Amino acid sequence: MASKKSWHGRLKASADAITAELLASIDIDTDLWRYDIAGSIAHAQMLSEQKIITKKEFQTIKKGLLSVASDIEAGTLAMPIELEDIHMVIESALTERTGDAGRKLHTGRSRNDQVALDLRLWARDAAESLISATKTLQSAFVELAREQGQIVIPAYTHLQRAQPILAGHGLMAYVEMLGRDVERIQDCRKRIDVSPLGSGAVAGTSIDLDRKRTAELLGFSTISRNSIDATSDRDFLVELAMCCATLTMHLSRWCEDWIIYSSTEFGMIELHDAYCTSSSMMPQKKNADTLELIRGKTASTFGSLMSLLTMVKGLPLAYNRDMQDDKRFAFMTVKQTLLALGVAPGIVSTAKFREEIVAATIDEGFLDATALAEYLVNRGVPFRTAHHIVGQLVATAEAEGLALSELTLDTFQEASDAIAKDVYQYLTAKNVVKRYAPDGAGGKKQLAKQLRFWTRKLQ
Repeated sequence: MASKKSWHGRLKASADAITAELLASIDIDTDLWRYDIAGSIAHAQMLSEQKIITKKEFQTIKKGLLSVASDIEAGTLAMPIELEDIHMVIESALTERTGDAGRKLHTGRSRNDQVALDLRLWARDAAESLISATKTLQSAFVELAREQGQIVIPAYTHLQRAQPILAGHGLMAYVEMLGRDVERIQDCRKRIDVSPLGSGAVAGTSIDLDRKRTAELLGFSTISRNSIDATSDRDFLVELAMCCATLTMHLSRWCEDWIIYSSTEFGMIELHDAYCTSSSMMPQKKNADTLELIRGKTASTFGSLMSLLTMVKGLPLAYNRDMQDDKRFAFMTVKQTLLALGVAPGIVSTAKFREEIVAATIDEGFLDATALAEYLVNRGVPFRTAHHIVGQLVATAEAEGLALSELTLDTFQEASDAIAKDVYQYLTAKNVVKRYAPDGAGGKKQLAKQLRFWTRKLQ
């Protein structure tokens, strides 16, 4: 098989089986075949237009490449490990079918800029898929907020009850997180969208290539400015992996919330049976396994990001073979992220808030304490003084096993003469939510504004 390799003129000895396995990436980079075919056709077309090869040779190459593509898609193309990667597999098959025309395809091109091109084409599609899938999940949250968002629930800090909010307000927090993820991926895509083709191995070529033409044919917005950087840059994969890591971190936070909220202890959310499993031993169990598995995806996305960073952190310019493993990490992190994003919208769209259970306990935990302090502030009491007064009232109510709204007016007025009988209109979670004033707060008018904004944006 050594004679089929592109460098057989320089090296005569063949690798043994275990070395061939080390050198190979065919087990992972097969996913690039469509991009390799597309890049090769564009390169051949440009060579033809530059009169470096004839139009007839271009047509022969294009026909041969499409034939190879058909065989790959059908699963009938042999992919011997000795050829190492999908790029050499395609070139070898092309040469067998087209002879000298196929041998001219690699004119002015190295595997270094060829691989960099294929990865950028793949990453560009991956970014689009991630953006689309994330927006689908955002839409699911928006719809749930629209349908069930008026239910009053507790908001938490330190996993302790803090203030009351509309359920929709909590749901829209996830939409905001995911919105930033979309923006990050869109921004990352700008740096992906650069054609390295024509950079050669490291220093370019003396052959008169039209790099802008191949970029145009492949839909790139621009070309790289430096051939050394173009062939050795994997920043775009690191950045894409970072986007996936951040996105799955946000998914993990949502999963953690809903795993807790769906437990018997909280009872706030009921998950659809289709997204749960039971126990092989305990027949009563309904486990939020899909949420747990999505939460667990951070292990692979965080790991892939660190692997990519570690792989490139000590590499001298320009290309080094260490980079061959970039695909193992990049492909896995995108695949795992898309898998999580594929399941998540179904979980969200079928979930139900358990309003009767939430309502039964909504006024436990003194969720209206901050509102009572603000009631005093609006009557001229300094906030720190008001904070102290309400703290004492909470302690009194807690000792008596009462809610703040159940304290007598005498008790309130003993604590502060600024308190009048209208105080009861400001207490209980339901009343608190009605009075939220600023944009972005947890009340009805703020939720309506958020829903309008995101409905327009996602359309």
